[in-house]
Amino acid sequence: MFKDLGKYLFMIKLGYKYIGIFKKTFFHPFISQKYAYEELSKSRQAYSNKVLEFLNIKVEIDGELPKEDKILYAINHRSLLDIIVMENIFSRYNKNGTWIAKQELFDSFYGKFFEYSGCISVDLETKKGLISFFKTIKNTFNKVDNMNLYIFPEGERYKSEGIKEFQSGAEKIAKANNLKVVPVYINDQLEKVFQASPFEDTYIVKVHIGDVVDYQNLEEKYLSHYKTSLEKGL
Repeated sequence: MFKDLGKYLFMIKLGYKYIGIFKKTFFHPFISQKYAYEELSKSRQAYSNKVLEFLNIKVEIDGELPKEDKILYAINHRSLLDIIVMENIFSRYNKNGTWIAKQELFDSFYGKFFEYSGCISVDLETKKGLISFFKTIKNTFNKVDNMNLYIFPEGERYKSEGIKEFQSGAEKIAKANNLKVVPVYINDQLEKVFQASPFEDTYIVKVHIGDVVDYQNLEEKYLSHYKTSLEKGL
C-alpha cells in the first residue's frame, strides 16, 4: 500500500510542478505556436523521463522513428504508462508533437495537465465538437510544420489480449491532413507493470516501431505490424 501511495504522490506532486511549467509556455503572449509546441513537447518528455526513472523502468526500442515529421503515430493502449513510455522515445529523437485525447480527460481533476501541456481534445459526442476538432488540427499543422500527432486508435484502454477494433478517427485525421502513419506496438501489459512499480531491479519495456505507411486500411496494416512484432519474440 505504501509503495503504491509513494508513486502516486510522486507523480501528482511532479505533475503539479509541470502544470506550472506548461502554463508559462501555454499562456506566453509573445511566442509562436510552433515554438510553443516544441517547448511543451520537451516539458512533457522531461516529466515522463523523471517518472520512468522513479519507477525504475527502461524502454528498449525495436526499429526507429523516421526523421521526417507530420507523422501520425498509431499506438496500442492499455495503461497511463503508454503515454509516458512513448514520450521517453520521442525525447530521444527530439520529436515535437501532441496527443489526441477525449474531452472527458480535460474535464477531470488532472485536466489542466493535458490542456496546458498542449494536448488537443476531441468531443466525440457532438457533430459540432468533431468539426471544431478537425479545424483545430488543420490550423495547427498550418502553423507548426514540424509537428506530429500521437493517437490511440482503439479509442480507450484495452485490457484483453490482442488489439481492440480501431475507431475510425485515426484514419480520418491522417486523410484530412495528408499524414503518413507509423504503427507502434508496446509489447507489454503496462497496467500490470505500473501496479508492480517501482522496481528494485530495472524493468525493461519493449516497444516496436513499424515502417511508415499510408493511412488507407490502417487497422489492417497495424495488425500486420502487431503480428510481426510478436513473431520477433522480443
